Amino acid sequence: MSAGPPASPTGHERHAAVPRDRPGGVGEVFLVFLRLGLTSFGGPIAHLGYFRQALVTRRRWIDEAGYADLVALCQFLPGPASSQVGFALGVLRGGGLLGGLAAWTAFTLPSALLLLAFAYGASALSGPVAEGLIHGLKLVAVAVVAQAVWGMARSLAPDRSRASLALGALLLTVFAPTALSQILAIALGAAAGLVLCRSDDGPGSGPRAVPVSRRAGALAGTVFLLLLIGLPVLAQELGSHALAVSDAFYRSGAFVFGGGHVVLPLLRSAVVEPGWVSPDRFLAGYGAAQAVPGPLFTVAAYLGAVAEPGPNGLPGAALALAAIFLPGLLLVYAALPFWDAVRARPAARAAMRGTNAAVVGILAAALYDPVWTGAVVAPRDFAIAAVAFVLLTVWRAPPWSVVVLTVLGSLVLAPG
Repeated sequence: MSAGPPASPTGHERHAAVPRDRPGGVGEVFLVFLRLGLTSFGGPIAHLGYFRQALVTRRRWIDEAGYADLVALCQFLPGPASSQVGFALGVLRGGGLLGGLAAWTAFTLPSALLLLAFAYGASALSGPVAEGLIHGLKLVAVAVVAQAVWGMARSLAPDRSRASLALGALLLTVFAPTALSQILAIALGAAAGLVLCRSDDGPGSGPRAVPVSRRAGALAGTVFLLLLIGLPVLAQELGSHALAVSDAFYRSGAFVFGGGHVVLPLLRSAVVEPGWVSPDRFLAGYGAAQAVPGPLFTVAAYLGAVAEPGPNGLPGAALALAAIFLPGLLLVYAALPFWDAVRARPAARAAMRGTNAAVVGILAAALYDPVWTGAVVAPRDFAIAAVAFVLLTVWRAPPWSVVVLTVLGSLVLAPG
């Protein structure tokens, strides 16, 4: 039985259906992303939801299909996916590189400043209260990473093929816990995806006007490679610790797939293994990063501030923050003018599925070591982490409130 002709859309619906694809101002981009940077709690997946609500649904900077394309691109590239999506939206809305930098700066600055303040405040604390605070933040990291593994496994490894790829990546990184094994797991996941993940997910949207020339994109890609190859060489030849720090954070940002949480094992290899940051301070900073809005990569500001030897403090924080974000931003800027041609290829979509499945396995391995082994040392720790996990996954409690409750629980239940 026919339902009759569709009703005519209201004036509001007609208006909302048409994207505002005209460029805006850099100032507009900065203010909109500053508000997002102050209010976007919950990690990279939540950030993408905030962006969609604020910039696709409400402000109509881009349509749904275009937004989905940007998300797919940034998930495929190494780097912090939500920050890369924000940077790309800033480029499109602000008419070029300045718009992208305005979006990145505004979205990153609030959490970076909060974590820098935590670095200074944490160093002033001592005694049982400080120990309880640090231990509580380490338990927060257990719950948050477990939530990330749970959510990502359901969406990125939902079938036998991808679950098997995730398991293979987990086994590889558990038995060979090095940064190289994580990169190898990603590469093997992409190769296996070409064979095992060929299901068609339908066509993408049509071509889009991008305010980045192919020459500028190629230049950004060249700079990315020159820094990746040149920083370690320069650091060794000149004996510069500042260059060594830049190289460590740059490589961490250049080789991380799947968003903020996956950078944890890479950063641990970069700053804990050389002795620049102690394991306890590392996990405390990661836990504190859950309590602030904005991108998780801003934990680099904390790590740069507390690292020994210098540069540390404010210069170390600025150096680490710039170094860890730079490769991801260079890559997305390099890819934007070429993405239309690549995204239509089934092979690229299949490799992306395999890569994402491998990310799940790498994150699951990181949940065990160092997160679980460094935090859960008694039954009460397991109980606190379990409560935090249920609050995050079932009750959908705001992450900042879970941080507060977990730290309070750690302080109250601390022995003696």
